[in-house]
Amino acid sequence: MSIIKELVKDIPIPKLAKVKQQFDSTQIDDLTAALQPLLGREEIRSKVKPGMEIAVAVGSRGLDRLPEMTAVTVQFLKELGAKPFIVPCMGSHGGATAEGQQAVLEHLGVTEESVKAEIRSSMEVICLGELSNGLPVYIDKLASEADGIVVINRVKPHTAFRGPIESGIMKMISIGLGKQKGAEACHQLGFKHMAEHVPAMAKITLAKMPILFAVATVENAFDKVHTVAVLEPNEIEEKEIQLLELAKKQLPKLYFDQIDVLVIDKIGKNISGDGMDPNITGRYPTPYAYGGPEVSKMVVLDLTDETEGNANGVGTADFTTQRLVDKMNRDVTYANGLTSTVVGPTHISTALANDQFAIQAAIKTCNILDFTKVKMVRIKNTLEIGEIEVSEALLDIVHNHDQMEKTSDLYEWEFDDNGNLF
Repeated sequence: MSIIKELVKDIPIPKLAKVKQQFDSTQIDDLTAALQPLLGREEIRSKVKPGMEIAVAVGSRGLDRLPEMTAVTVQFLKELGAKPFIVPCMGSHGGATAEGQQAVLEHLGVTEESVKAEIRSSMEVICLGELSNGLPVYIDKLASEADGIVVINRVKPHTAFRGPIESGIMKMISIGLGKQKGAEACHQLGFKHMAEHVPAMAKITLAKMPILFAVATVENAFDKVHTVAVLEPNEIEEKEIQLLELAKKQLPKLYFDQIDVLVIDKIGKNISGDGMDPNITGRYPTPYAYGGPEVSKMVVLDLTDETEGNANGVGTADFTTQRLVDKMNRDVTYANGLTSTVVGPTHISTALANDQFAIQAAIKTCNILDFTKVKMVRIKNTLEIGEIEVSEALLDIVHNHDQMEKTSDLYEWEFDDNGNLF
């Protein structure tokens, strides 16, 4: 018997019950019908002239209806006689290569066929200037040569810093359009200064580049488009601040202040840039962001197929599985830390042979006296928390919470002969 098996063999794993969490589900059903009149406003139409080559910057992962939103924007530009093309706008993602970034777009459903526009992908950038502290500001060279630029992104809370502007249009301009060099520059002095650097860099780009307008969305707790807006350059900052406030109100959450063990089935870059959203788990990669539950021990069991071996985020967990480690592409994973300067999330947390050992180890180390009363929550991933599983020790909280409902009896976990969950 291995020493690990010996240490955890008597640790009980609690029964779980399914629990439904309720959030605001308001969404835009017909996004095309909502977006077209916003684009058609005279103040937006007047910026587009026949014959203009216009770079449409897209690329953030996980956006609801991104191909549709991009296609509608492209069609609008074409109807006005412009010649739109797509540029990947994703900093260092896609392995920081032109081919990798185009492949990421394809995974997002943005192809030349789906949006009816050419994709031009390059990592070449030009320097537009620098901040007062000397940090350079970059922009994609192909976008810089266009007659106009349009930016599409979702506005949401960031996972590593807090400020009036977090993740949205201005971050897309400063980091996404800046490609690997721009992302590296913005992260150089760390997340402590990101709330200042992101808008400052974006303002330089807005002042020097022909950004025509931006299409911004806010998503509800189920990652469906709740609000869409088309912003003129001179109103991007003010309107984004308002949209971020709305996004924070829409953010889903686990309705528990304290959790002994949080089990997450899968993490991946298609779930969050951090693999799992720290706004949900309460585990942040830096000390400059906050919110969410207090989690004593966290277990990550596997990677999504879509993340293609990028295990960024596993280092914020306490335990993982050998299965996850075997799937890990270290070069792609470590590239995240080297660009963001935050390498903790790319560390490999304590990796055990199977799911059962990892879960038992988390219970053993969660610092409670009675393991049979462990407060445990299990989720599929941080995007899908409308239905979760909880242990008996949390059911009193569920019964007394008007946004949670128990939907099953307690049941045992089911492990196969190798100790992995079915």
